[in-house]
Amino acid sequence: MWMGACCLATEARRRLLRLGPPLVRRATQMLLVLLATAVFVAPAVVWSDGVVSATFGDPTRRYSHAILGDDIEYGSLTIVGRPGLGRSTGSLKTSPVWVENEFKITLPLDHVFEDLQPRLVDFDFDGGMEVMVVETDVAKGAQLAIYDGAGKKIAETPHIGRSHRWLAPIGAVDFDGDGYVEVAYVDRPHLAKVLRVWRYRDGRLEEVANHAGLTNHQIGQGFITSGLRDCGDGAEMVLVDAEWSRIVSVRLLDDQLDVRELGQFASDPNLKETLACR
Repeated sequence: MWMGACCLATEARRRLLRLGPPLVRRATQMLLVLLATAVFVAPAVVWSDGVVSATFGDPTRRYSHAILGDDIEYGSLTIVGRPGLGRSTGSLKTSPVWVENEFKITLPLDHVFEDLQPRLVDFDFDGGMEVMVVETDVAKGAQLAIYDGAGKKIAETPHIGRSHRWLAPIGAVDFDGDGYVEVAYVDRPHLAKVLRVWRYRDGRLEEVANHAGLTNHQIGQGFITSGLRDCGDGAEMVLVDAEWSRIVSVRLLDDQLDVRELGQFASDPNLKETLACR
């Protein structure tokens, strides 16, 4: 973007200097210098007002949980954002680094991203995406965290409270049509097996409902057995019961969870047919 502006300014300068008399040439030259200066100063106040993509990096073995099938987690998150005006700030726990419209969040050594991939969600309905990830404190276990396009952590759930304790995300959407995005995950899918739903409002996450006896992950699997669907009656979660025998759907109604059985899990092991409303 900036190279294009520079080349246009150079070409304009060459043409005007060839055509104008000495005084006009000098004035034009000063104007073009000022324009060129403005062009190169601008990046100092450019940040991202929405996320284009996000990827994990810096694989590490510093946390020996291996819940997703190997002992490799991630030490950083790189966010590529859509340029906009503003400034970049970071939390005490992270250190965003500005490179054009790209931010790299490098976690301290007592944290890792314990997740399959970052998820992009428009939490405030402004057309710009935020990033949702599972972030783990090696002493306190996992939490769900949300980062904005400038690499700042803007909301988080509490850590589970103990090392080697994880949560498995289902997804995020406005489940009940109240104008706020809700986030769903299974808290300790191998132990507690509790579905928890949190609402993002006023820049923070607050828990609104939970239901025991549901899960979406088995130890060592490199995937999560759950998802979101809308078959014409509103958004709902799809996951399985604690015994891995039945597929269930869950809807959020008046801050209560309505759980319905959909069929045997063995007949749809990847939930593809169910998530496709078939």
